[in-house]
Amino acid sequence: MALDPEIEALLARMAASGTPPLQEQSVAEARRTHAAGAATLNGPPAPVAAAEDRAVPGPAGDLRVRVYTPHGQPPFPIVVWFHGGGWVTGTLDSFDAVGRAMAAAVPAVLVMVDYRLAPEHRFPAAVEDCYAATVWASRNAADLGGVQHRLAVAGDSAGGNLAAVVALGARDRGGPPVAFQLLVCPITDAAMDTGSYRENGDGYYLTAAGMRWYWSHYLGGADGGRPDASPLRAAFFGGLPPALVITAEYDPLRDEGEAYAARLQAAGVPAAVSRYQGMVHGFFRWRAVTGAAEDALQEGAAAVRDALAP
Repeated sequence: MALDPEIEALLARMAASGTPPLQEQSVAEARRTHAAGAATLNGPPAPVAAAEDRAVPGPAGDLRVRVYTPHGQPPFPIVVWFHGGGWVTGTLDSFDAVGRAMAAAVPAVLVMVDYRLAPEHRFPAAVEDCYAATVWASRNAADLGGVQHRLAVAGDSAGGNLAAVVALGARDRGGPPVAFQLLVCPITDAAMDTGSYRENGDGYYLTAAGMRWYWSHYLGGADGGRPDASPLRAAFFGGLPPALVITAEYDPLRDEGEAYAARLQAAGVPAAVSRYQGMVHGFFRWRAVTGAAEDALQEGAAAVRDALAP
């Protein structure tokens, strides 16, 4: 399918803006660019009953999370959400619209994690933070208005990577119990050698050069082949929670996300793939730009709701 006209127009505006490509920006510049884009692209906030920032125990001291409580009668399922931004640029504020929309759509108590960012805190700091926050959400489910055994991990892009890694870690460490994983355009392999990298590595928002920039800041020389960096390289996929993997046709990460779902399926884990034709990486949060963002969010919310039904 051809590139979606709304996305094509957005990419043209981005190209005409004069903003340097990601790999030519400093970390500070990239964070400012990301924040400015979020303010204009992510759409209005969905109504929720409450949104509260809390400090929870983390491996390096207090860890900030934002807890979104939907309207309705508890108990609710719980979704622990890890935001995107290549482990470098995302924040609770830049993904606030996504958190509110998902909490309202499921409906679920959604815990969004303010994990430590690279390059100030390199791999595996983000992994450790996200696992710790999931443990906290599970242990405090009742106080949050949720149910411990109705818990999903979810995230987009780097957050999808972290959700997959947390699901692997929860299985291998004996908990906490994770009932579902929603992986949106996830990063699953540092190899960057798939067909979608060759087809979509330049000109479609996220580029191969940009991904090399992200991986370099995140790993800082660490082994990107470790399963807690590249979950596609896990030795065993059995015993993992069911999954929905959402991908985008013109995303360099498309094939590695779909390969991850295939590995789950081969191990007997229920895993569905939903590819959004004409879309690029990042579309999921661009609710002010394309109706496909709302479609994908509602599809993800329905999958979570069905998987975590009482």
